[in-house]
Amino acid sequence: MSPQGWLDIHGHFYPPQAPGEAEALAESFRAACFMVSRPVTWEVESILQYNDRENVQMQMLSYIPQSSPEALKEANTYALSLVSKYPSRFGVLAALPTNNPELCLSEIKRTTSTSEIPADGFAVTTVYKGVGLGDSSLGPVWDVLNSRKAVVHIHPNAYAGPTNGRPSPLIEVTFDTTRIVVDMLYNGVFRRYPDIKFVLAHCGGVLPVLSGRLALLGTEEWVPNPNNITRKEIEEQLGRLFVDTAATAKTGLQPALKMVGLKNVVYGADCGVPCSTEQTMEENKKDILDFETQNDIPRGTILVNGWKLFPQAAARITANDG
Repeated sequence: MSPQGWLDIHGHFYPPQAPGEAEALAESFRAACFMVSRPVTWEVESILQYNDRENVQMQMLSYIPQSSPEALKEANTYALSLVSKYPSRFGVLAALPTNNPELCLSEIKRTTSTSEIPADGFAVTTVYKGVGLGDSSLGPVWDVLNSRKAVVHIHPNAYAGPTNGRPSPLIEVTFDTTRIVVDMLYNGVFRRYPDIKFVLAHCGGVLPVLSGRLALLGTEEWVPNPNNITRKEIEEQLGRLFVDTAATAKTGLQPALKMVGLKNVVYGADCGVPCSTEQTMEENKKDILDFETQNDIPRGTILVNGWKLFPQAAARITANDG
């Protein structure tokens, strides 16, 4: 039986910061036309208090990598320590350095076999240090994750530069997700690794809106298609994907539902980063509940849909309640 509280699959965090690091992070945001006015910090207690107010039983933590492999490992270790301390409140999607398959495989093993509570899934970025998720070098990584039937959350490149003087999280991230997922589709990733449960952030970006165009035109003779992906495969493989609702529910839910179906739409708040505030997260959640009402969907369905992806996390709650 699934827990009754809501599951937020899309939560970010920052590891403990050295003096001056929070202001330096804010300055890097400002350099990318992201107008933050205060140091960028993350505090576990404030996140727990917010989740308590919003009936979020558990939040999956993921780290958006940018720096060194050592920093990525330290971030994963910190997140796993939070799960050990709060096993019924947090889960971990361990970040993978997808520019280096060997390091990915090492981190998959480390975060699932050497920690007190193993990672619940994995988090990847569309493009990491110049390498996209459709790159053929990632075959060994997808092989392992497919054998594990792993959950893999795909987040757009949050560190992309601004466009037309506006920061990438405003709209560019949605195109970034779409470009990379289409590349994965034509490169045969979804064909070869059908047991990986890929979850796309932000209602899949603009992919659901364009999915019909892909099906209609994507196998025409003027489209390069070296793997001979068929129209049936395009429709079926896109339909197998999961999407989260982060910051996009108002206009993104309807096309997302059409592409993947209700059971594959899961709640994500995009909590823990400057582009989300309590006000915007609350409005986005209200949009979800309103959408359910307007479409005769039982209230809260989308907010608990994610539990089926994480039976290990659900079991921790049951054990804690017991």
